[in-house]
Amino acid sequence: MTAVKIALIKEGKVPIDRRVALTPFQARQVKQTFPNVEVVAQRSDIRCFSDADYEKEGIELVDDVSDCDILLGVKEVPIPELIDEKTYFFFSHTIKKQPYNQKLLRYILDQNIRLIDYETLTDESGKRIIAFGRWAGIVGAYNGVLTYGRRYNLFDLKPAHQCFDLEELKTEYTKVKLPANKIAVTGGGRVAKGAMEVLHGMGIRKVSPGEFLQKEYDGPVFTQLNTRDYHRHKVGSNFSRHEFYSTPENYESDFLKFAQAADLLVAAAFWDPKAPVLFTREDILRNDFKIKVIADITCDIEGSIPSTKKPSTIEDPIYDYNPSDDEVEAPFSDEGNITVMAVDNLPCELPRDASESFGNELVHNVLPELLGDDSKKVIERATITLKGQLTPKYEYLTDYAEGKL
Repeated sequence: MTAVKIALIKEGKVPIDRRVALTPFQARQVKQTFPNVEVVAQRSDIRCFSDADYEKEGIELVDDVSDCDILLGVKEVPIPELIDEKTYFFFSHTIKKQPYNQKLLRYILDQNIRLIDYETLTDESGKRIIAFGRWAGIVGAYNGVLTYGRRYNLFDLKPAHQCFDLEELKTEYTKVKLPANKIAVTGGGRVAKGAMEVLHGMGIRKVSPGEFLQKEYDGPVFTQLNTRDYHRHKVGSNFSRHEFYSTPENYESDFLKFAQAADLLVAAAFWDPKAPVLFTREDILRNDFKIKVIADITCDIEGSIPSTKKPSTIEDPIYDYNPSDDEVEAPFSDEGNITVMAVDNLPCELPRDASESFGNELVHNVLPELLGDDSKKVIERATITLKGQLTPKYEYLTDYAEGKL
């Protein structure tokens, strides 16, 4: 195989992202595993691992990556920093036709850049093989409990981004002293599992959805809600998971019964815009709507959760939603408001752990296909643009790329 040069690029998006695609040890591991591959790191003063950390592992530091073949980032690369006719890996946030990245995709096509999006890397069954989801769930659930504690002056946890790593974060769990309240977690994937990992770590008991609705407890409990738990068929047919994911418009939300029981919602379920919303503003205005704190890990703005009016930031993570006026207000400003945590880059709060986990998946699940013959077609399925064209799987983005939407 021809020699290949891979660069770990400096993140250029603002707000900054301290995560990396490969840790220093993993970068050395790649060089040792693939003798024909050279790995360099573009100098950066924002990474969670320092330039010196990479140098200690024998990774060359460079300023110019224009002689590299494959460029590994995390977040979208700003247009002025893109290099023509290169292969890029990053989260492009284009596959849902996100308006704010339309010009990015157009430029990538015009400059013959090969774009491979981490979000589209899947196995043959369509399951994602690399993601930060677990870490979004961990930080999101932690932030949700932190927010609840602050709203009711119960306890004060150290913000996740001030913890060195997950192990330090776990030392904060002992401070959590919740009353007999109820927490609902939506979803069944990596994000939800990460969220439940934290709740279990805090000693919060898991109960079934039925028990959650019917029973009262002496201490805090949580339940995990899958799609069948809070959706019903519009014409009364039995729930079909296959039908729901293929034609979600056939269903309506049945979540209100959980909103009448839960105090805190941790929203960790993927939402299809064709699917029903979880609940409406009118639902919130009902006297029996109980939820007062929402940790919206999905952060779909004006999506399935009407109180998620805007993303929040690591530095300013929460705001209040006033349902009466449908407006955002300062956090904890009125007892009738819902307090929302909607940080849209949660894994950045534990960048070292998140990067190590992500890099392991990249090394074991992706690079063997990229640097081999792609026998499982992992790279082929994930390639959005190639030689100035959208690949057949992503031709649905044509109007979007051409700015016709």
